[in-house]
Amino acid sequence: MFDLVLATIALLLLAPLLLALAAAIRIDSPGPVFFRQQRVGRHGVPFEIHKFRTMVAAAPRRGPAVTLDRDPRITRVGRWLRGKRLDELPQLLDVLRGRMSLVGPRPELPRFVAVYPAELRAAVLAVRPGITDPASLAHLDEAAMLAGSADPERDYVEKILPAKLRLQAEYASRATLRSDLTVLWRTLRALLRRR
Repeated sequence: MFDLVLATIALLLLAPLLLALAAAIRIDSPGPVFFRQQRVGRHGVPFEIHKFRTMVAAAPRRGPAVTLDRDPRITRVGRWLRGKRLDELPQLLDVLRGRMSLVGPRPELPRFVAVYPAELRAAVLAVRPGITDPASLAHLDEAAMLAGSADPERDYVEKILPAKLRLQAEYASRATLRSDLTVLWRTLRALLRRR
């Protein structure tokens, strides 16, 4: 109920901003406003996540599944959206649809979920995925960390993903409304600092 009420209020308040961002995306580069991609949700059930499109329309066929700092596939408006984390706002719709929560482990691509260690996989997928979580806050500069990598996908799987999974499993085992409010507050502060 908390997720539904807060997501509804946020969408109503942010409606003018969302429309302005959608217009900017359409003006900046050809292609759809939204980027849709299959991710793995609670109990391993796949779902389609929504984001504002920040890359050229054919980006998935032109590079790795992970995004790098200064990735040439990112559009001008897309770079600004990513810097402010505004590309994630359409996921409020996924919260209303019951596919996501405001706070929870970030949903991954099936190819990355396939390499989760069994003990962490069960814990992380036991809860609904979220727009933000402690692991996301700890890895805000993930794209920059992978920028100089010769094989960014391998480095993501071997170096970054294990650390994120440990934080996500810890969150999932202790999540409460109070801890979610704390994560939301930390996320808001992090976004304001980036601005």
